[in-house]
Amino acid sequence: MSLAIVHSRAQLGIEAPAVTVEVHLTNGLPGLAIVGLPETAVKEAKDRVRSALINANFDYPVRRITVNLAPADLPKEGGRYDLAIALGILCASGQLPAGCLADYEVVGELALSGALRPVPGVLPAALQARRRQRTLLLPAANLAEALLVTGVELRAADHLLGICAHLAGAEPLPAPVPPAGAAVTPAHPDLAEVKGQLQAKRALEVAAAGGHSLLMVGPPGSGKTMLAGRLAGLLPPLEGDEQLQLAAIQSVSHGGFDPTRWAQRPFRTPHHTASGVALVGGGSTPRPGEISLAHGGVLFLDELPEFDRRVLEVLREPLESGQICISRASRQVTFPARFQLIAAMNPCPCGYFGDPSGRCRCGVEQVRRYQGRISGPLLDRLDLHVEVGALPADQLTERLPAAESSATVRARVLRARALQQHRAGKVNALLSAAELERDCALDDELRRLMSDALRRLGLSARAYHRVLRVARTLADLAGEATLGRAQLLESLAYRKQERMSLRH
Repeated sequence: MSLAIVHSRAQLGIEAPAVTVEVHLTNGLPGLAIVGLPETAVKEAKDRVRSALINANFDYPVRRITVNLAPADLPKEGGRYDLAIALGILCASGQLPAGCLADYEVVGELALSGALRPVPGVLPAALQARRRQRTLLLPAANLAEALLVTGVELRAADHLLGICAHLAGAEPLPAPVPPAGAAVTPAHPDLAEVKGQLQAKRALEVAAAGGHSLLMVGPPGSGKTMLAGRLAGLLPPLEGDEQLQLAAIQSVSHGGFDPTRWAQRPFRTPHHTASGVALVGGGSTPRPGEISLAHGGVLFLDELPEFDRRVLEVLREPLESGQICISRASRQVTFPARFQLIAAMNPCPCGYFGDPSGRCRCGVEQVRRYQGRISGPLLDRLDLHVEVGALPADQLTERLPAAESSATVRARVLRARALQQHRAGKVNALLSAAELERDCALDDELRRLMSDALRRLGLSARAYHRVLRVARTLADLAGEATLGRAQLLESLAYRKQERMSLRH
């Protein structure tokens, strides 16, 4: 047989579209040609495959070899097709049984010695192999990642010879056994370590309970970064589908997949010099950015006004939609980006605007320019605005009574989230307008209160909905079935902070 067909998978965002590797041997001038929109790394596969086959003591056909990667209009990249091309050549030249690859999908890069090297994006490929009910052949270094997908047949090896022995029936590869136990839960810093700041701690609890975004404003050293670092310890564990989606994002990212951290909620802290592409993703070959790597977890932006304003504006759409679409001339890739935004900032360039000691020397225009670096539309999308004042000296030096621990607060957060899942199947921050009408109904007195507050604070329709979502979370924390006056006033106070602190 001079024609062999091997099933493989491309990488397109967190998707794994099917690629059929067709290998044809014919008479003519010896050589290997690869067609089907291959980029440079794919074209170079001919040299890797030739050396790998020779070093593995196979016969490299002295014939004209044509490799077609179909569909022809899908760009192919990386070394993930090396193993499929090598196996196709062996089948087409009769060194492997004809049709032995019909029930397999193949991904893997070859070293010149024939050893198998890991490739990115194996988890999406494993999901698709399960859907097509095929066995996935892959490098052993990718096995831990592929084992996250239940119900898929996997066979892994360190060398081309191991794969070929399995396909020839000489030495079948054993079915891998999933590792026992889950990923180790990290030890998060405890909320009890933060002295004072009761209002900020309360806002952090509300943010964790409802999945809300939070902006903290205060002078340097007031505890904003400490508070943000303790949010992850208040959040519930990732669910099964969330785990797989996050693992798929990590699998196609530059950092790669880490099997020891795959079940943990991410906490991403990009530096304020980060570009827009670093935040949302991109590149000639689109890769996920910080907002996608924070999917299901927390994105913490410290020193918010120091970020380039155009960089911050790219956050507006993902905050609403929960995804980011990256378009290129040849492709369009969508990455999930349902993250919880926590931001911190100083009130002025020197950081001490409004300090009772009067050490701020910033002029009014300086303060306005500094605070104006954050646009109104972005501020409107932040659910909670809280001032984090400087801690008084007596509170800082004295031994205070033990504060609530993260475990105590987390228990309340879990109870509130359980109510939300039972009622709407989602956290309150994701409630639609129709669901708000159903779950946040206001009586006549509360409607008048809200109407008056909207006029006084100048809130937009978006801010009105966010006030209701936060009030719903406050009611869940209190175990109340309906919204009360106390919850609505507290929710409005978090929007009042925005007008008082940032718009002097």
